[in-house]
Amino acid sequence: MTVYETGFLISPQLTEEDAEAVIQQMADIVAQRQGKMIRVEKWGKRRTAYDIKKFGDAYYVFFHYEGGTDIPLELSRRFRQMDTVLRHLTLVKETRQNVRKKKKVQKKTPGRETAEEAAAAAVAETQAQALALAQAEQRKREEA
Repeated sequence: MTVYETGFLISPQLTEEDAEAVIQQMADIVAQRQGKMIRVEKWGKRRTAYDIKKFGDAYYVFFHYEGGTDIPLELSRRFRQMDTVLRHLTLVKETRQNVRKKKKVQKKTPGRETAEEAAAAAVAETQAQALALAQAEQRKREEA
């Protein structure tokens, strides 16, 4: 089953009881269609960013539910029939098992070294030169 999020705005002219009745009516549709309601977020009456159907305020409601593709279609059909619902939008939520980002693996190309590899090679070369110098000085002392 797919997880959906449906947000809708209810007209501010409705009383709190009428708005609750509309919310319950829409929630019942999810249950009737064998969907599982995960969470209902009621933000209450808030100011909209711009006027919608000449209203500057609206009741914001969000449904998070799991179900088949028929549920969002039926909700959308019902929203369009109701004058009290100003706007609605349904999104398919992505379900990810692992939220952490994976580290990018650098591809090695022939002839190119990473900065760390180049630094390690330079240190190893310097140590090899110092060892060779020390051995040469020790031979000179032994000969003398």
